[in-house]
Amino acid sequence: MSLFLEKVVEDGYTSYNITSGGYVLVVVLAILAFLGISYFVNADGKGKLSVKQLTVSALCLALAFVLSNVKLFKLPMGGSVTVFSMFFITYIGYLYGPRVSLASAFAYGLLQMIVDPYIISVPQLLCDYVLAFTALGLAGFFHNTKFGMYKGYLVGVFGRFVFAVLSGVVFFADYTPEGMSPIGYSVAYNGSYLAAEAVLTIVVLFIPAVRVALNRIKNEALEKGVVKTAQAV
Repeated sequence: MSLFLEKVVEDGYTSYNITSGGYVLVVVLAILAFLGISYFVNADGKGKLSVKQLTVSALCLALAFVLSNVKLFKLPMGGSVTVFSMFFITYIGYLYGPRVSLASAFAYGLLQMIVDPYIISVPQLLCDYVLAFTALGLAGFFHNTKFGMYKGYLVGVFGRFVFAVLSGVVFFADYTPEGMSPIGYSVAYNGSYLAAEAVLTIVVLFIPAVRVALNRIKNEALEKGVVKTAQAV
């Protein structure tokens, strides 16, 4: 494990930094996860994803990663409101369904470990970076339903919220202010930044021009054969 994580003790608290070997492992796993998408069938069940569809997924993943670093504000103990970064992961699910979105969200979670990670144990790493971000891929289960873009986004964000709260209760209960329960504090803390970004995103998605543009992108991204069955958002 020392090949991938370096132990750091400061003010009596133990945390871990990712080593060079750890960064290499994370990047390799993220690439493998994304390459695995090419083996998934299309949203209509008629064959593997095309090069165009893989490209669209890669662009959404890259855009989400870049926007995750554009923070409107950041909380002192982790968590921030970004510019629609979570949406572009859930949008992959809206385009191509759950298998593609879960794999993309898993890759996204691994990439998030590269940017200013805070690690106190392997279980906490899995909860905060792998499970929490992979939960955004739940959006894919709503890809072919009415208002699927909105429902998928909200379910994906809620999935991330559940794991964030779990992490706060299990791994960071010591930070709970006196007089508050760990679960109440974790719900309030994690809900503050996730709800703020979700509300901001939903407001923008309801702008008619944005909705029309995203529908047009979906029709182009799904290509012929799937367009006929695409549901309006």
